[in-house]
Amino acid sequence: MKMIINGKLADSECGQTFDVINPADGSVIDSVPRATAKDIEAAIDAAVEGQKVWAKIPTWQRAEILYKFVDLVKVNKESLAQTLCAENGKPISEARAEIGNILIAFPAFIEHAKHFYGSFIPAGQEPGNDTNLQLLTREPIGVVVCIIPFNFPCDLYDQKVAPALMMGNAAIVLPSSDNPLTLMKLSEIMTEAGVPAGVIQCLTAPGSVKSAAVTDPRVGLVTLTGSTEVGIDTAKLAAANLTHTALELGGNDAFIVMEDGDVDLAVEELVWGRMYNTGQVCCASKRFLVHNSIKDEFAAKVVDRIKKIKVGVPSEESSQMGCLISEKAAVKVEKEVERTVEQGGKIVLGGHRNGAYYEPTVIVDVPKTADVAYDMEIFGPVVPIIGFDTEEEAIEIANQSKFGLSSCVFSKDAKTAMRVASRMEAGGAVINGASFFRSFELPFGGWKQSGIGTEGVFSTFNEMTKAKNIILKNIY
Repeated sequence: MKMIINGKLADSECGQTFDVINPADGSVIDSVPRATAKDIEAAIDAAVEGQKVWAKIPTWQRAEILYKFVDLVKVNKESLAQTLCAENGKPISEARAEIGNILIAFPAFIEHAKHFYGSFIPAGQEPGNDTNLQLLTREPIGVVVCIIPFNFPCDLYDQKVAPALMMGNAAIVLPSSDNPLTLMKLSEIMTEAGVPAGVIQCLTAPGSVKSAAVTDPRVGLVTLTGSTEVGIDTAKLAAANLTHTALELGGNDAFIVMEDGDVDLAVEELVWGRMYNTGQVCCASKRFLVHNSIKDEFAAKVVDRIKKIKVGVPSEESSQMGCLISEKAAVKVEKEVERTVEQGGKIVLGGHRNGAYYEPTVIVDVPKTADVAYDMEIFGPVVPIIGFDTEEEAIEIANQSKFGLSSCVFSKDAKTAMRVASRMEAGGAVINGASFFRSFELPFGGWKQSGIGTEGVFSTFNEMTKAKNIILKNIY
């Protein structure tokens, strides 16, 4: 496949390519251009000019173009799902669901943009302003660089590209090198729908090459979803030009089951909240804090339930879990499980790797001093269970992490649940459900080292626009 630069299919200026690998079997799916800093510069040149054209197009007309994109996605949804399944390793059922989300997210952002009004401060609100009318408007922030991770590429494309375009910005999409193909196809469909040249571009830039986009002073916003380490490096680079950043980063979400919690419900939510996408979810529950009086029951039921999950080839209809994004990722999970065992944990299910596949794994007797109880984010289908005796101890363990993306608590007592949820140092707290909860409407974001800013229909437009005050002085 080729990149999209200035409305055209493009190779890299260096002529080099790299392969996109199917992680399930190691086969080559396709090759893509290896973008360089010069390619990124060319894309920004085009974006600056394209954005000026796009910003002049009325909101209703932008909406019509993006609705045409939605219609084209409907026509191509199975092909897109098959591509996502092959390059990502997630089951075809999950791939279809993710493509289906485009049909939810884009209309949501489109319709909200139609009703994203300005505001005003009437005359006479303070002394000296009896005859002045103060208007607040929002204007495009300009060129938006969208750095998108491997785990939910289409969902994050929705969250970043739809609001960027509806607010009159140009978007430069930089997908993960592990699985760029689906986003390349979506960007082609965007151009087919009528988005002008330079307004949507997609470049396959490996690793550090992406920094050329972050450091360009013509960029108005860098919106990134990824690891905390990459987010901090990105923020440092962007700071040189005071470029705005919106960062959704790592997480090590606490999953608390109180003494009166519904164990059966918690087990079912665990399967949803930890095993989805083979555990490669930023806001997945990753530390399972269970009251010691029910810890053994919980662990036994978790093992029995997880054994029923069918791990298989992602493209097979019956598969409920696939592989990790790469063998390298699976090796990392393997080492982190080994470290957890060295620090006192005991494996009661799984613990084995085969290429990019890592078995669903349950570890009991994990001490609250283990790395995983703090900041070691295991990005895979691993359930470390940590016991606690009191509510205070549970909250202490939950909040000892540098991360604060999301969290959850199970309790049949509403007061207990609300009390614990309110004390969690995280951007979200789910009651009687897994922390893996993210609607497109929600202003989703983390505390501490889990990020800066929020994403969602409720709040993204503020991230992707600049405020302008227009004062009508002595108008009355």
